[in-house]
Amino acid sequence: MVKIRANLCYLALEIKLNFCYIFFNMKNAADKKEVYESYREHMRKLADVRAALSLMQWDQETYMPPKGSGFRAQQVATLAEMAHEMATSDKLGFLLDSLENSNGFSEKERKNISLNKEDFIKQKKYKPAFVRKLSETISKSFNAWNLAKKENRFSLFEKELTELIELKKEETEILGYSGHPYDALMDEFERGCTVQFVDKLFGNMLPKLRNILEKIQHAAPPDDSFLFKNFDKKIQWDFGLQVIGELGFDFEAGRQDLSSHPFSTSFNKYDVRITTRIDENDFSSMLFSCIHETGHALYEQGLPESEYGLPSGEFASLGIHESQSRLWENHVGRSPAFWKFHFPFVVEKFPESFKNVSEDKFYKAVNSVKPSLIRTESDELTYHFHVMIRYEIEKMLITGELQTGDIPACWNEQYKKWLDVDVPDDKHGCLQDVHWSHGSFGYFPTYSLGSFYAAQFFAGANKSDSHMNEKMKKGDTSDLLQWLRQRVHASGRIWNSEEICKMATGETLNVQYFLDYLLDKYRKIYEF
Repeated sequence: MVKIRANLCYLALEIKLNFCYIFFNMKNAADKKEVYESYREHMRKLADVRAALSLMQWDQETYMPPKGSGFRAQQVATLAEMAHEMATSDKLGFLLDSLENSNGFSEKERKNISLNKEDFIKQKKYKPAFVRKLSETISKSFNAWNLAKKENRFSLFEKELTELIELKKEETEILGYSGHPYDALMDEFERGCTVQFVDKLFGNMLPKLRNILEKIQHAAPPDDSFLFKNFDKKIQWDFGLQVIGELGFDFEAGRQDLSSHPFSTSFNKYDVRITTRIDENDFSSMLFSCIHETGHALYEQGLPESEYGLPSGEFASLGIHESQSRLWENHVGRSPAFWKFHFPFVVEKFPESFKNVSEDKFYKAVNSVKPSLIRTESDELTYHFHVMIRYEIEKMLITGELQTGDIPACWNEQYKKWLDVDVPDDKHGCLQDVHWSHGSFGYFPTYSLGSFYAAQFFAGANKSDSHMNEKMKKGDTSDLLQWLRQRVHASGRIWNSEEICKMATGETLNVQYFLDYLLDKYRKIYEF
């Protein structure tokens, strides 16, 4: 018995030594590129599995029949578990260790290796059972949210959301944090983002936004009643497709569909999906959600094809991603230059609704400021109060200061306090966003960060080309898209948000660009 055990130990040691010898030779081979290609191939296969997972989730929110939800939760969980296994495999670990200290790689290749090593270490913290449980809970939570929203009853979502929040609390402990537990969740969307930073950001920004809001509320509001007539669903849809095509969205590499909450997803740069929703009594609702999601899609379609599966082929952060959607939605879609070109099309498509409306009157209407219930349909100024309210609620849920069942009352109280609006029901209140059903706690702050980056990027683009505004008046935004492709999209995740911002504009994030933009726009509209 002892002899057999000794022989087995010897055999195991010999295998281990041979394995180490192989990798030692790999590390010291003249052509390290072969090792890099093995790592790259592994990451491409991982990207394939994640794309299949994303496709199932997209289908779940668009075309999946209701009875498919049970098996879909199981299928999504299986793929999520497979992706996790690939992301934490010993093979990948050995490849990354082999490459980490090798010479002869470009700066981009070194960054890919370094970033994937960080990802590997982080993913290793998760147990496969937790990954599967989280994925299954998210699928069930989304279905419960969808039903609750249709029935306008938060109670139908409460049980699944409670289970999901408990898992997110557990995740904060898995990931670890040095300050606030919510830091661990925000870091998943915006690397290095902390409660301390966001608290300070909102603490400085919101009083200034309140000051601008008070000036606006003392001025005469523009008439926007003509935006809330009846607008044919099919005509709205066709006009939306026309606009996003003109902005540069490649329909040979993407498509748009309907969903209960607008979103975008990408399986690769040649298959990017966006969704929208249509309100036949609100002209702005579909159009601006189309433009917003197109901003996301243009970013994904602009990522380098050759870097598929690697950090250099992925988006930099959610803050940068949101900067693209907010830039196209607001700095382009709500600009005078944009409507100089597009307003005649609007009149042509909806002659009865806009026959007595001037271009200037229309522009002011789509930029009117008034506290409202729905975040995605709010103006550029009050939008950040919507974000802040969600941020504060999420922090309290993660620390346990707020229980799930108390969300509706807390939500309604905060909306009354900050926006002075009364929330009539759950559908127009705490059920309006899909994010919690996806487990996306920590996402909302990136919307405000994205707005701040967007203002700085747009200022930088106009500084580099003084004729950009004149081109936009003719419906030509190709130079703006090219500027973003070169300075924001092309580097993928190689650089973090602040590094991208500095390389694109010459300085790190400066929120004064956003404040100056708002003041300039609203002073002209409201004449204060």
